[in-house]
Amino acid sequence: MSQKLNCWQFKNCGREKGGLLADVLGVCPVATAMKQDGTNGGIAAGRVCWQVCDSAYRNDPAVFSRKKACYNCEFYRRVLYEEEEKTCYKFTSIEKKTLKEEKI
Repeated sequence: MSQKLNCWQFKNCGREKGGLLADVLGVCPVATAMKQDGTNGGIAAGRVCWQVCDSAYRNDPAVFSRKKACYNCEFYRRVLYEEEEKTCYKFTSIEKKTLKEEKI
């Protein structure tokens, strides 16, 4: 099995603490979300980035839906594959909540 990467390592965004672009763009909230530290074997929320409300890609104008963007993200799919049934914080509960909100 390959090494478990955090999202900033996989995406090579440079926004982790001490990263090349952290001073310019700011440190990504995923890299500082210590409540999720260790989840799925990651540092901070590095392997559950889709759970961080203020994720770097949430406000990206090219992304029409955060949920859809995460579903289609290669990193999200990689973590699901690597963790299989053990994956913490899958989208199932978010999807159910979103569907309920849309019906209201």
